[in-house]
Amino acid sequence: MSEWKAKRFWTEAKVVEADGGFAVELDGRPIKTPAKRPLVVPTHEMATVIATEWQAQEGVINPATMPCTKTANAAIDKVAIQHAEVADMLAAYGDCDLLCYRADAPQELVERQRVHWDPYLDWAAAELDARLQPRTGVIHVPQAAGAVEKLTARTHALNDFQLAAFHDLVSLSGSLVLGFAAAYDARPMESVWDASRLDEIWQAEQWGLDDDAEALSAVKKASFLHAKFMFDLSTPK
Repeated sequence: MSEWKAKRFWTEAKVVEADGGFAVELDGRPIKTPAKRPLVVPTHEMATVIATEWQAQEGVINPATMPCTKTANAAIDKVAIQHAEVADMLAAYGDCDLLCYRADAPQELVERQRVHWDPYLDWAAAELDARLQPRTGVIHVPQAAGAVEKLTARTHALNDFQLAAFHDLVSLSGSLVLGFAAAYDARPMESVWDASRLDEIWQAEQWGLDDDAEALSAVKKASFLHAKFMFDLSTPK
């Protein structure tokens, strides 16, 4: 990844049309991924954001300030060459979805889970045609095969760039349903994120905040919001 460590050598980062989408050129030189593949993205909007990240670099290139470039690289170098495997991994969350495993006590937590999680399961049934059933306890009970198959098909249908972003929406929330809810704007992002942390929020209310846990949660939330941003940029208008 020598280009990541090099000093800035270009004057202008410019979006150009390319086979399969849009690319970014640095003074006429196309950007390549760490695996030396052409960095070609599906939308002009995504290419513009990536160009802005490169244009903002000063001195030594700092990958930490280029999250959209990083996600695009992952889509091209990782997801594109194993799309089916990534989709299967994420779809498997549907058979053990966070929203389906409920506490048996105390009653206040049981009720809070019902109030906040049932609407997402209802949304999935109505909008994704996949009814998942809640269970009490943590012992795995398989969901209906038809519902899992429909969620799996939707996951496989995502393009490489959507799937790269969707990976973080699902893995950070622990829920395939919440991943789709975030991707498809079923609820405001803050609400979706809070739903994924319902149990942690409950624990904090009972025992007090843990500074380290809150700091880690803030990092994960920022990554979750970035993933939604990239999913939207990955979706052709």
